[in-house]
Amino acid sequence: MKKIGFILLTLFIVQGAYAQKKQKLFNGKDLTGWVVYGTEKWYVEDGLLVSESGPDEGYGYLGTEEEFDDFEIELEFKQEANGNSGVFIRSTVDGTKVSGWQVEVAPPGSDTGGIYESYGRGWLIKPDPEKDKALKFGDWNKMRIVVKGDNVTSYLNGVEMVNFSDEKIGQGKGGVLLQIHDGGGIKVYWKNIVLKKL
Repeated sequence: MKKIGFILLTLFIVQGAYAQKKQKLFNGKDLTGWVVYGTEKWYVEDGLLVSESGPDEGYGYLGTEEEFDDFEIELEFKQEANGNSGVFIRSTVDGTKVSGWQVEVAPPGSDTGGIYESYGRGWLIKPDPEKDKALKFGDWNKMRIVVKGDNVTSYLNGVEMVNFSDEKIGQGKGGVLLQIHDGGGIKVYWKNIVLKKL
């Protein structure tokens, strides 16, 4: 009986440690844990995080206060209008100039799931065009990004979009950022943003 109790206690501790690794980055109420960069709009409505172009029609970012090295992030997004956005990894912002790597969130035919290096080398890898049909424009999409060492793998609605290794990404330091692209007319909804450190 004692042995069974010990095993159950061990399983409980291991399960608890695993669960603790996962953290909700968005609490569904406000922007606690995040920093707004730029003049574009970031707000919470009906439990959803909303990103929307402001009057300046410039770039805008919402970044985590915490930095993350190796991690897996899952989130859901729904695009309206232009819907050009992205999820940045190991990135920093100065004003509205970002240093880091973006996993693209974009309208159909614009390489959602690909990796772009801002103010650097530009596109590092784009998904096979056939994979673009995984995007459900105007509906909820589930994105998963795994960042480990110098490797980044992105998934959209269960489809692996890209698997890419790069020495420079491996050396990167910074937080997770959500983006509003410049040009105006952009609105993207976000929910269920959960990160697990690896």
